[in-house]
Amino acid sequence: MSDRPDPLAWIDDKLRTLDARGLLRRPTVRESSQGPEIVVDGRRLVNFGSNDYLNLAADPRLAAAARTALDEGGWGAGASPLVTGRSKWHARLEERLAEFNRAEAALVFSSGFAANSATIAALVGAGDAVFSDERNHASIIDGCRLSRADAIVYRHADAAHLDELLATHRSNGKRLIVTDTVFSMDGDAAPLVDIAATARRRGAMLMFDEAHATGVFGASGRGLAEALGVCDAVDVHVGTLSKALGCAGGFVTGSRRLIDWLYNRARAYVFSTAPPDALCAAACAALDVVRDEPERRVELLAKAERLRTALTAQGWDTGRSSTQIVPIVVGEATTTIALAERLRKRGLFVPGIRPPTVPLGQSLLRVSLTAGHTDEHAARLVAALGDLRAEYASRV
Repeated sequence: MSDRPDPLAWIDDKLRTLDARGLLRRPTVRESSQGPEIVVDGRRLVNFGSNDYLNLAADPRLAAAARTALDEGGWGAGASPLVTGRSKWHARLEERLAEFNRAEAALVFSSGFAANSATIAALVGAGDAVFSDERNHASIIDGCRLSRADAIVYRHADAAHLDELLATHRSNGKRLIVTDTVFSMDGDAAPLVDIAATARRRGAMLMFDEAHATGVFGASGRGLAEALGVCDAVDVHVGTLSKALGCAGGFVTGSRRLIDWLYNRARAYVFSTAPPDALCAAACAALDVVRDEPERRVELLAKAERLRTALTAQGWDTGRSSTQIVPIVVGEATTTIALAERLRKRGLFVPGIRPPTVPLGQSLLRVSLTAGHTDEHAARLVAALGDLRAEYASRV
């Protein structure tokens, strides 16, 4: 055996500390396809943990499209898009996304995280300023850090505070405002109309991340900006293929010059192998469903409203949710995990969300509804939470 001291020994204490605070994550295995019901570690559960909002992840039409592309071109792209990785399927998907968002051009990234972090870092740098909502996704936060621009955080969903910061922050460089449109843990919506007006008044670039809104909001499913009529105010529109579209990857749409710039300067695009053709083909099929079956998103949002009403009547705090994401604010991490475990024993998978995903003292159960959930699924959840409410009332 080596006499060399273990340089990773410090991790043991850190893991024990996380465990004692109810913050330790342990891997699980899903043994079924994604859907409203899943098998996890050998047990069938009603799945309220997925972002598969339109229930497309296991849709046979997406699988058939992927299979066609797989038969044509194999699996791996083999190279960066700038070398030989970009195929006709990538070009086709980018054309479809640009058409979908009524933009001049689009660019597909390997993930939504990469799309956000790389785009921000390509748009602003040292000497510039980026204004970010305090509840923005980690990919936005990391993009701000990577950019080396001054990162200025405004209060959550507070357009007036954003305006104050823009008015007082003096900079000769570029200024970028970036926000999620639907916030992934709280299920609430950014005040896009006010933010768009602020960006216009202050002469700042405006970037919306529609990850949790694409396919769900708007007459054609383009997102919350479409629903609120502010698409024309958005300079940089980010979305994901991995949630309502049931695939994987992220994308940016906008002007031709924006996309040309990102093609040359977005490092996570330039230096990553292109996604497989099969993924791009499946995403094109998903866009067909979004176009042809608007009832999926209409019924989904109606379901969410009924669930919020039922849970609020039981005394649960669902925050400011107005979307398909319905949080149950608990507070302490240990209580949150205990509730999640009790629900799992009743055949319901509802993830407990803890720091660092949410701030300390704001742990929650995150209920994520999809078009595949039935009224029976929702009724089971409401009944179980009704029983637990009485038991845990003094601790929530």
